[in-house]
Amino acid sequence: GKALETTGALQPLASVVAHAWSTRPVLALLVTLIAGAILSAFMNNTPIVVLLMPILVGVSMRVKFPVSGVMMPMGLATIVGGMATTIGTSTNLLVVGISQDLGLKSFGMFEFALPVAIVGGVAIIFLWLIAPKLIPDRVPPLADTSPRVFNSQLFIKEGGFAAGQTLSAVLAKTNGSMRVEKIQRSESLFLAKLPSVTLQPGDRLFVKDSPENLKHFENLLGATLYNISDSEHPIDEDTPLKAEGQQLAEVVVTRGSPLHLRSLAAARFSSSYGLLPLAIHRARAPSSQVTGDLNTIRLRAGDVLLVQGTRDSIDTLKSSGTMLVLDGTTDLPHTHLAKRALAVMGLVIGAAAFGIMPISVSALIGVGLMISLGCLTWRDAGTALSTQVIMIIVTSLALGKALMGTGMADYIAIGFVSVVADFPVPIILSAFILLMTLLTNVVSNNAAAVIGTPISVAIAGQLGVDPVPFVLAVLLGANMSFATPYGYQTNLLIMSAGGYKFSDFLRVGIPLTIIMWLGFSLLLPLLYDLS
Repeated sequence: GKALETTGALQPLASVVAHAWSTRPVLALLVTLIAGAILSAFMNNTPIVVLLMPILVGVSMRVKFPVSGVMMPMGLATIVGGMATTIGTSTNLLVVGISQDLGLKSFGMFEFALPVAIVGGVAIIFLWLIAPKLIPDRVPPLADTSPRVFNSQLFIKEGGFAAGQTLSAVLAKTNGSMRVEKIQRSESLFLAKLPSVTLQPGDRLFVKDSPENLKHFENLLGATLYNISDSEHPIDEDTPLKAEGQQLAEVVVTRGSPLHLRSLAAARFSSSYGLLPLAIHRARAPSSQVTGDLNTIRLRAGDVLLVQGTRDSIDTLKSSGTMLVLDGTTDLPHTHLAKRALAVMGLVIGAAAFGIMPISVSALIGVGLMISLGCLTWRDAGTALSTQVIMIIVTSLALGKALMGTGMADYIAIGFVSVVADFPVPIILSAFILLMTLLTNVVSNNAAAVIGTPISVAIAGQLGVDPVPFVLAVLLGANMSFATPYGYQTNLLIMSAGGYKFSDFLRVGIPLTIIMWLGFSLLLPLLYDLS
């Protein structure tokens, strides 16, 4: 999952989604929900949400719809999709690991994908058609979690795709997701934005978008976000712009900084700091105030510059204390490695899905291949590992055994069964799913999984039935963290970006929880013959 993120392998999907939003927004929401759900079945949903957030914010400004109506459905759809496989969430890994440690059979990667696909399909329809109507229009706060839209220029260069192409062909190459403000051919000549206009080397396209999309347009069109003839830019054999160590960062101009009320050229920014200025964001200002050569614009407090350079250069600027640096750890994706990363990911999933080897083995081999092929560095691999999750899994296995070994799980199971003993087994299963769902919205979902798994095995033993559906009741119930912003980490992300209130999660989360609880309550007894 981390390799797909660092290589930009998901960027083409992001372009398709952005294009769909600009043409058919209602259908685009469905595509976004389905894409987010499917991807989250195979990788951590946090990078998926981070990938889709700037797209939704950007297109909401273009097609004039409230971002609050789509941000929450997107985030909740990734939680739904994460239930489908054994590797979808850390909660799934916990439940599968504890149950196997307690003597149950090993779960196949897609063993419970069918009930999740059926019930999750109903949930996606709810999130698509009904959820946006339940959420009041909210104005997202101007916070760091809200992606900034930058004014920039794409310089058409010789040999790039855009040179010699018409404007319509260039826009088609970006799936219509790039918005061109104007076209400049010389210092005093601006061209009409006609589809038939043919672009030439040296032309400038004035565009506005998020940092990620600007870099994507640059790579896709073979253009540059800098003037290649400008000697002020520190580009040479030792500091190539396309080097693997390049990063993006956002630099805020503050009062008292060397850039305040000066231009980049006057401050000799590039030669002083070894960084390339690519774009500018000026809050609450019409685009007409920030057009022209980026190096000659007079900067003021509050302006945000998008710059590119090596990690050392950005760290040096940070440590200087003269300017506020944001997002200084945003590495540029190595897009030429995207196909390799996708191929390795396909092999990992295929080997586990067809029973060739356990997912733990295929994933370990996959990490080795990603590193050896250059898709992943040791540093990236280290940061992708969550020490907290690893410790939770290790200690949870011990806690699960302790609950069973001390008889505590049996004690709780006997108490639960004594209360519901007069009801049919499907009703008992439904009650247990509801219990786990309530528990996961009070404590963390991983804690609910740790507590619930050994108890589910004990309850099945007391009833004399197959323990698998009761273990799945824990897995599915513990993942239903829809009703509060604190139930899942991505809920907090979308809460900030969408400007939501706590009550908004209740409006959407409670009906969604009821839908999935009833769906699993009906489906699991049928699939596992609990009559």
